[in-house]
Amino acid sequence: MDLERKLKEYKDSIKIIPNEQKITETVRKSIKAYCFAEQESILTYWEFLWAQLRLIRKRWWLFQILLLILLWAVLPSVQVEQLEQRIFGVVASLFIILIIPELWKNQTYQSMEIEATSYYSLRQIYAARMLLFGIVDIVLITIFCMSTAFTQDILFSQLFVQFIFPMTVTAAICFGILCSKYPFSETTAIMMCIAWSAIWLVVILNEKIYTAITFPLWLFFIGIAFAFLVYAIYRTLHCCNHYWEVKLNEIGIR
Repeated sequence: MDLERKLKEYKDSIKIIPNEQKITETVRKSIKAYCFAEQESILTYWEFLWAQLRLIRKRWWLFQILLLILLWAVLPSVQVEQLEQRIFGVVASLFIILIIPELWKNQTYQSMEIEATSYYSLRQIYAARMLLFGIVDIVLITIFCMSTAFTQDILFSQLFVQFIFPMTVTAAICFGILCSKYPFSETTAIMMCIAWSAIWLVVILNEKIYTAITFPLWLFFIGIAFAFLVYAIYRTLHCCNHYWEVKLNEIGIR
């Protein structure tokens, strides 16, 4: 009993009354020290861009390269001009469709909420992916068009009309649909691209329509398609924080 009494007296003597002000100050300094330490390890934007490049699966670029090589190899054996035009239109659409799985994979795998908690915002993540895909695709298209024009005896004007124009429209459709305020899926975008490819085939196979449109008018159409593509990309970067795919009590949040 005497031991228990002494232990109780000792416990009462060392009882500490917490000071809320000191605790708050300690928490504040801890947070400040943690943030300061984390700032030293934050990636620069170029390091972040390199990290995004490493995360991109290169097989889609490989598929695009193989597609262009196949088109370049097939062209010499095509004797009918209308068949050549068909092939250009189909390949142009497929070239853009191949970027859909990788560019919007965060929607497919429902990882946008995780990305939104990172230091770099969703807008920066989308911008990095688009920049990388843009650089690679522009290089591939430039090499393809130059090699085709010099080795296949095809005019640059024909490449603009038969390949660049349908490709630009396809890209505008992809960005316009997948970055819409309505919840469209990648499958919908692919179906719309295929529908556009069918419409384009109808146009180029109609000799009256195709010959009635002069090259300056084709350039005007390409300009309109490119302008809409720029607008769709801007809207994607401006509104990407609203593209949520999670569900709360079966109610979609967008």
